[in-house]
Amino acid sequence: MDRFDAMQAFARVVEAGSFTRAAETLHMSKTSVTQLVQQLEARLRVRLLNRTTRQVKLTADGAAYYERVLRVLADVDDAETSLSSASASPRGRLRVDVPSPLACMILVPALPDFHARYPEIQLDMGVSDRMVDVIGDNVDCVVRGGELTDQSLVARRVADLQLGVYAAPGYLDRVGTPSHPRDLEGTQHHIVGFLWARTGKAFPYAMHRGDESIKVQGRHLFAFDDGNAYLAAGLAGLGVLWLPDYMAVAHVDSGELVPLFQDWRLDPMPLYVAFPPNRHVSAKLRVFIEWVAGLMAQHAPVAGPRDRKERAAPAPRPRRPGKISQP
Repeated sequence: MDRFDAMQAFARVVEAGSFTRAAETLHMSKTSVTQLVQQLEARLRVRLLNRTTRQVKLTADGAAYYERVLRVLADVDDAETSLSSASASPRGRLRVDVPSPLACMILVPALPDFHARYPEIQLDMGVSDRMVDVIGDNVDCVVRGGELTDQSLVARRVADLQLGVYAAPGYLDRVGTPSHPRDLEGTQHHIVGFLWARTGKAFPYAMHRGDESIKVQGRHLFAFDDGNAYLAAGLAGLGVLWLPDYMAVAHVDSGELVPLFQDWRLDPMPLYVAFPPNRHVSAKLRVFIEWVAGLMAQHAPVAGPRDRKERAAPAPRPRRPGKISQP
């Protein structure tokens, strides 16, 4: 038995919550992973996991051992990346998940620069607006907008996305231009709905003008759970959109979208890079986070001084963390 491989297998089973998912993320057979954990238990002469047909749970001994294993794996990674060649050029596979509009409009066009800086990093980028199980899906980090509800994650705020309200000229020619946000609640107008992943529902937007504050829900005939489809629907004249500036600017310049209610203000949407508290921040993850932060500073810098640069999570607990969703 390779003790290091066995510890890696054990940690992945705990994090993934099953032998099957651990085997998938390790690119091993379920039998091999099972054997490694069994051999580890035999060597230690303790039961680390309680197995049922539905779930895998840590024993008390397993929980204590798991925390030590995390430190050992982190130390090994540190030892490797502390070598001069590794420090100068972070390398290895990095798995991230980002919202589809952000990927298409900002991150992917800038990837040649990232590759030029870090040619030895293999970047596997999931592009979606879906719920992401950061641990179960074996993702190193996610980039997400909106306030994070999963307090088990460590999050760095990298941008404040300024929002505006827009509609296609064809839509406005057909139904008229609303003069007040409350007009969107009437029968004449429709919005394009965005289905937030954590609720599966659209939600009202808070708008402010002087001392006046309102929340606008609007009525929709069409709703989408993908940002690119949401934008496409607005460009097709299917309704009014709420968009971050970076998604709207090119279409406003080309005349495809018209800004509405420009004397009103919307609260900015925070953008975070989030990762599990028990995931070692390797050199490749660190440079990716800094690259995203630098890139977003050009497009949507964080507004004003920020005391909460990172929100530390509780000490790692031997449980399967929750999911993180795309706004």
